[in-house]
Amino acid sequence: MAFSASPTAEQIAQGIRQRVLAHVLANNGGYLSQACSSAELLASLYGNVLNLAPTDGPLHPADFDAVPGPEAPRISGGIFHGEPGPDLDRLIISPAHYALVVYAALIEAGRLDEAALDQFNKDGSTVEMIGAEHSPGFETTTGSLAQALSTAGGIALGRRLKGEKGRTFVFMSDGEFQEGQTWEAIQALAFYGLDSVRVIVDVNRAQCDGPMDSVMNIEPLATKIKAFGASADSVDGHNIAALTHALERPTGRPHFVLAYTDPVRGVPLMNERRPVLHYLRFTGHDERAKYEEFYETLVSSEPVPSSGGQA
Repeated sequence: MAFSASPTAEQIAQGIRQRVLAHVLANNGGYLSQACSSAELLASLYGNVLNLAPTDGPLHPADFDAVPGPEAPRISGGIFHGEPGPDLDRLIISPAHYALVVYAALIEAGRLDEAALDQFNKDGSTVEMIGAEHSPGFETTTGSLAQALSTAGGIALGRRLKGEKGRTFVFMSDGEFQEGQTWEAIQALAFYGLDSVRVIVDVNRAQCDGPMDSVMNIEPLATKIKAFGASADSVDGHNIAALTHALERPTGRPHFVLAYTDPVRGVPLMNERRPVLHYLRFTGHDERAKYEEFYETLVSSEPVPSSGGQA
């Protein structure tokens, strides 16, 4: 779904869900629940918060035709965030399996050519199923989970040493708080006083093995983050106004916005698949037909109001 040159954050969120569902229908699979939960998070970033340089229209991704080296320079997915500058923001994407959702967000924000999804997960393409440093919107390769937060801390510290004023944002998933590296990174961010680091977390309470609280409970998450020296806000992750305010709010510390979301938001058909929502592949023709019918309804609907509602 494409919008005008300056879409609202609400339009970007609606477009993300529609585009990801269309891709899932065309390819018999995809990370749809991640689009449902994080659409407003990425829309708030790209539509309201991030101070990025403009690009010369939607960019087409380069081919990955050689391993980087003297004869084949490194390809950076960061080019889709525009030319970097000392006063501009950086965005580090942590959960690489959200790649399809990130691509959809970039398309809706007018930074990525929509034809890029025709190359998704194909040999020789940078439009990877699991995002890497050459994939659109990915500045770094961030797996295993939680490495992006450490990377962002190093970037932010380096930027401060160089006198740069731009902020460093991180987009994370809640499952990453089951990783010890996350907590080491938070301690380091707090110790070095890196208040330019702003982290938004998709707390959709679902992971590949089922509900988070049945695998390894991470709550009370805000209390734990504050105990490690950072600040944290807990907000409705489908309320764009609340997300925007929380992301922009100065705290004097590294700041975490815990966005509590619904992994079936906008696509209630997925409730039939609970408790495991991580990846959607149709069980047969009948299920696919239900999603095709729902897609037509979604296309004709208005964007979800920014007041959101309860996650």
